[in-house]
Amino acid sequence: MRSIGGALILVLALGCPKRDDTQPSPAVAPAPAPMGDPSPATASPPPAAARPASPAAAERRNERETLVSHLRQDGIADERVLSAMAKVPRHAFVPESEKTRAYVNEPLPIGHGQTISQPIVVAAMTEAARPRPTDKCLEIGTGSGYQAAILAELCNKVYSIEYVEALAQTAEQSLRRAGYDAERMVLRAGDGYRGWPEAAPFDVVLVTAAPESVPRPLLDQLAPGGRLVIPVGPQRGAQQLELYVRSGVPDGGLTRKTLMAVRFVPFVGEAEQRRP
Repeated sequence: MRSIGGALILVLALGCPKRDDTQPSPAVAPAPAPMGDPSPATASPPPAAARPASPAAAERRNERETLVSHLRQDGIADERVLSAMAKVPRHAFVPESEKTRAYVNEPLPIGHGQTISQPIVVAAMTEAARPRPTDKCLEIGTGSGYQAAILAELCNKVYSIEYVEALAQTAEQSLRRAGYDAERMVLRAGDGYRGWPEAAPFDVVLVTAAPESVPRPLLDQLAPGGRLVIPVGPQRGAQQLELYVRSGVPDGGLTRKTLMAVRFVPFVGEAEQRRP
């Protein structure tokens, strides 16, 4: 179990589909180092400097640098993740009423009973997923769009699904204004339990709401070397953030690692029909 800043993280995260399915058995041997996107059509993203920056990216830089300093002190060590956190303007992904608190290390309400996760959790989940410049990433639970933007700074292409249609629309507006166009990020409103089969396989799958057990389709859509980061557990019980890694060969086995205790909103949609 991982502790950050000397305390376990308890987080209210974005709402998205959840389903109870058969828990996969961990593989008996550790998986090798992750591979990149196996698709030959995938190319490395252009340098960050070559992408158009939104006006918000030039604002409140000192606050982001202060936040990153705290994240580093609290145990986030991946400099690529810290760089992305320093670049993406969190205040562009929260409601007007919450903008003054955008760089406080806390979850904030974004409407419809949902929240934007606290920055330390966004950073920790991203660090665990280890997105690389050639990777194709799937996010289940777009919410405000902030986590999707962080992923977009670190991988080649992001696919993101949001269950609450109004949130999906707001997130798309925020992401497009921030410069994440359809070539870099594909968005959809819907139930994310079954993932995004037509775009699979994915090198990274990141889930921002907690099912009681891991949806099998999300595991099945991992590429060789792919990583799934997901909170797992009942709504009113103990939840753990888990990392699944597929071995680096086709149809390879999976390893599972528990990262830390968390508290996320439930994974809703089809998953609700499959609770015990």
